[in-house]
Amino acid sequence: MRRAMLTIYTYANCETCRRAAKWLRAHDVAFVERPIRETPPSETELRRMLKALGGERRRLLNTSGRDYREQKLGEKLPALSEAALVALLAGNGNLVKRPFVLGDGVALTGFDEAAWASAFLG
Repeated sequence: MRRAMLTIYTYANCETCRRAAKWLRAHDVAFVERPIRETPPSETELRRMLKALGGERRRLLNTSGRDYREQKLGEKLPALSEAALVALLAGNGNLVKRPFVLGDGVALTGFDEAAWASAFLG
């Protein structure tokens, strides 16, 4: 089991986030949990995640969130530079796909049990 320090950004009212944290505990994976709305991932963390996602910018975004819809980011995303997108997300945790997980050799957004098992349990 992976013992490296892991940071997971979650939202308390998000059932998926609660399931993800519960899964980590059940598999004895040590982690630090941070509230994504109050302390969004840093620009450095967001760039690291974007690189891990192969540059798939949409996978960084909480596309089902109200803030995403109200800001019409679906329309604006193609024209946004990477720097502008990263700055926007670092300033508004509501826009970031959650759970957002970074650790030694691990970078995941969302909770897919099979992907997490592969990442953490080999």
